[in-house]
Amino acid sequence: MQHILIVEDETIIRSALRRLLERNQYQVSEAGSVQEAQERFSIASFDLIISDLRLPGAPGTELIRLGQGAPVLIMTSYASLRSAVDSMKMGAVDYIAKPFDHDEMLQAIARILRLRQSNSPKRVLGKSSNEKASAEAANGEIGIIGSCPAMQELYNKIRKVAPTDSNVLIQGESGTGKELVARALHNLSKRAKAPMISVNCAAIPETLIESELFGHEKGAFTGASAGRAGLVEAADGGTLFLDEIGELPLEAQARLLRVLQEGEIRRVGSVHSQKVDVRVIAATHRDLKSLAKIGQFREDLYYRLHVIALKLPALRERGADVNEIATAFLIRQSARVGRTDLYFAVDAEQAIRHYSWPGNVRELENAIERSVILSESSEISAELLGIDIELSDLDENDFIGSPLQQGSAKSISQEPTEDLSLEDYFQHFVLEHQDHMTETELARKLGVSRKCLWERRQRLGIPRRKSGETTST
Repeated sequence: MQHILIVEDETIIRSALRRLLERNQYQVSEAGSVQEAQERFSIASFDLIISDLRLPGAPGTELIRLGQGAPVLIMTSYASLRSAVDSMKMGAVDYIAKPFDHDEMLQAIARILRLRQSNSPKRVLGKSSNEKASAEAANGEIGIIGSCPAMQELYNKIRKVAPTDSNVLIQGESGTGKELVARALHNLSKRAKAPMISVNCAAIPETLIESELFGHEKGAFTGASAGRAGLVEAADGGTLFLDEIGELPLEAQARLLRVLQEGEIRRVGSVHSQKVDVRVIAATHRDLKSLAKIGQFREDLYYRLHVIALKLPALRERGADVNEIATAFLIRQSARVGRTDLYFAVDAEQAIRHYSWPGNVRELENAIERSVILSESSEISAELLGIDIELSDLDENDFIGSPLQQGSAKSISQEPTEDLSLEDYFQHFVLEHQDHMTETELARKLGVSRKCLWERRQRLGIPRRKSGETTST
């Protein structure tokens, strides 16, 4: 049984936390100050130390030194980024603001203990120093925030797949971080020192995609005044990441298939082929198998790419991860503008957790960047984040006792969205409101950028209503 030390001077909080942990099968010891903890226990012997930041006598961060490597989780009711950053710089493994949610606390503890166990010397006993360093690097180079079960399963698959040269297909909604997964696969592979070339297939005009990917010879087409190597050649020896592979034209798909089957390319306008050594990682939010059935994607290419499939969960499916990601973004954006006093208000934390985030991590990052830029006080509210509660999945019961109970929660939409997918709901909302809303207003209500709104219109076949056009009655 894992042994946890609680150091908290408020008896009520200390007792409540002890009962919570004991109910979840942890062995718990407690103290009211750093001095008491020193006198009663061998601090370095604990698996985890949970301490308030402000204590009588020495601060909770003193336990970082006394713990001699034991992880220290800092609690504080002074929920400012300054104290969070300072604690982390001093060596705290994590930071949690009081009053904390029980699930949030338990998930943080489980994550810390799991990481401690995975980094234990026993895991690499008998290995060389290089092998030990590699094992520790594998735990630290995923580069993705989050510890929900779905993400833990994904991390395990990344570690297994990365050392191979197998093609990988990453699936997931737009904005879930598919390029981060591709980057982790590259960084943990034997190709890590070679380049990783990223290509967004949807961003290159169809008339140029073959030239961009495979290069061209002088005179191959109008304007080709000189020969040029393509992005596949540039990735030789490394990794080629093809984002939005479902948007690749059929002609370019045929050329890509040759790269996968024969390991060679032929520039546009050339009669000679050349060998290339690239690992292909593709990503898409579309169902390629269904596209293959209707002739919009080559079936043979699909099976070549689908050697290993990795599925990224949507942000709304990741539980408390969303708040962890939001805090990381807040720290990052605050550092960019030179602020250390910003923190989320209670209503903002609740809204972040329960909003459906149709734009996923990208939408969350944009919302936080906007709120940091516009904030005039230290507290960031749900309103400042621009989260439109009427489009979320909030239940008013989730906000009993919070500021939202009297405000935005009362504007929850009564539209029947439970049986609709996000794509269906997007289409339903745009068609219903585009007659009396501008594109900017539609995008704001949906919590996405105008560019994202345009891209979804194109994907779903929803034409933008021309100015002055009216609906027939």
